[in-house]
Amino acid sequence: MTTSTVTRPPRARSVSRGGHPFARYALRRVITSLLLVVGVTLVTFILTNLVPGDPVAAALGQRAAEDPAIVAQFRSEYGLDKPLVVQYFTYLGNLLHGDLGTSTTTHNAVTSDLSSALPATLEIAIGAIVLSVIIGVVLGTIAAYRRGKASDHVLRVVSLAGLSVPTFWLALVLYYVFYFKLHIAPGSGRLSSDFNAPPTITGLYTVDALLAGQLDTFLDAAAHLFLPVLVLTLYTVGLLTRFVRTAVLEILDQDYVRAARAKGLPTRTVIWSYVLRGASIPILTVVGLAFGSLLSGTVLVESIFAWPGIGSYAYQAASHLDLPGVMGVGLLIGVMYLLVNLVVDLLYGVIDPRVRLAS
Repeated sequence: MTTSTVTRPPRARSVSRGGHPFARYALRRVITSLLLVVGVTLVTFILTNLVPGDPVAAALGQRAAEDPAIVAQFRSEYGLDKPLVVQYFTYLGNLLHGDLGTSTTTHNAVTSDLSSALPATLEIAIGAIVLSVIIGVVLGTIAAYRRGKASDHVLRVVSLAGLSVPTFWLALVLYYVFYFKLHIAPGSGRLSSDFNAPPTITGLYTVDALLAGQLDTFLDAAAHLFLPVLVLTLYTVGLLTRFVRTAVLEILDQDYVRAARAKGLPTRTVIWSYVLRGASIPILTVVGLAFGSLLSGTVLVESIFAWPGIGSYAYQAASHLDLPGVMGVGLLIGVMYLLVNLVVDLLYGVIDPRVRLAS
């Protein structure tokens, strides 16, 4: 009598030794992002110091900048009297302790300024991207399904108009119409003068007001969000509609979608289970890029609506040659882009197992 020996498949052993494929995939993406953060600090530092102009004169004024003693004291206080290499490594050392320096404009810690400005930008960016994704995916899918028909042409023209109209011009027009003429939208800022800011929990006024049970404050904060979110949504919807249409058209030509339609499956099932699932990765890519753009490209919109976000702070720092402030904004924007890209990469692996297995 012979006995058979059951052996483990080689594939199972290799997976066991190497760990879960998604864990390896996620670890590689995290390590890559951390290395890129170091690169962002170097690029931000170099570009900031290449900006023409004298930060001493911008911070102190021309008369004070003509006094050598005052200039020497200012340069010593902010480390500007040291070589650039020493300044960069000092900057890196401070970053490890969460210190971005002191703003020469506000005289506050840059981390404190950014922590106050970031929630304001996030509030309009999150609102705009959520509305843009919902509207853009629906309109892009409709345009793709009705390819060559009148509705498709109308949606393409509308999306092109949304991309072509400058956001600052659109913001001015909507502000004039809804605030000055129709009086159905509040003025600038995050809250009316009759309201106090809710207790800070997340920094988002709408969320904090709800958590504190302040319904009136929530409604006023939501009303102030209306115009800036509308402006950013109209632009982003144009981008997403055109891209979703292209992605859906490519999937509609696939054999498995034709087979699903030939089986007589309902249109809703074909769209959700086949078309949008197949087009999810390219759509996710452009959504991530759009969200990163919203976080970093709201300078003019924030200025028009007097919104105290990252854009307004960046403009103030740049106009006064506030080097710590400019470097802080540049680093924050770079890190936010990397975080968005990291999340998108991880979602790739969740949606499509081929991505994490092939990498």
